[in-house]
Amino acid sequence: MRRMLALALSGLFAAAVACSDETVNTTPASSPPVSRTPAEETPATASPSPTPSRASAAVGDTLDLTGIGDDEKLAVTVVRVVDPAGAKNQYASPDAGMRFVAVQFRLKNTGTAVYKDSPSNGAKVVDTQGQQFDATYEDTNAGPGFPGSVTIAPGDTGLGFITFEVPTSSKIAKVQFAMNSGFSGNAGQWNVS
Repeated sequence: MRRMLALALSGLFAAAVACSDETVNTTPASSPPVSRTPAEETPATASPSPTPSRASAAVGDTLDLTGIGDDEKLAVTVVRVVDPAGAKNQYASPDAGMRFVAVQFRLKNTGTAVYKDSPSNGAKVVDTQGQQFDATYEDTNAGPGFPGSVTIAPGDTGLGFITFEVPTSSKIAKVQFAMNSGFSGNAGQWNVS
């Protein structure tokens, strides 16, 4: 009975999220707007061209993300990417042909609601071919990971690594993060150089 109720509730939650607008935020919170020189201005009679966007976020940048509720807000920073990351112990090694990549996130609660979630559920890495990889439960020797669930009060900050198991041949190009276990319509994306 509980399982059927959980499935029904998750279906309703997914349907509600599917109806929302999806956005991917790549603009760092501290980026200045792009300015144009007079030579780059478009004449009034020409067809309008898209306004250039500000710089894309990179490792070290902070993105402002929102959750499903209006009072759910995080300033999320990808602090660093450890690639490859060593296994924490001999029992936590990656499968053959795979490696661990550890991404350290700083989550600052800028909203008015308590942030209670499993950050690893909303995190992904993307390789240069566009393949996306979800987090694994393994820890690495890169540093302390987030626990299965975190609780961050308004104004407080959480810091931890999330581990991904990816093919040894994949080159990681992007890191993505979204609140509400990945169900919020507002995801952040950082380029990895």
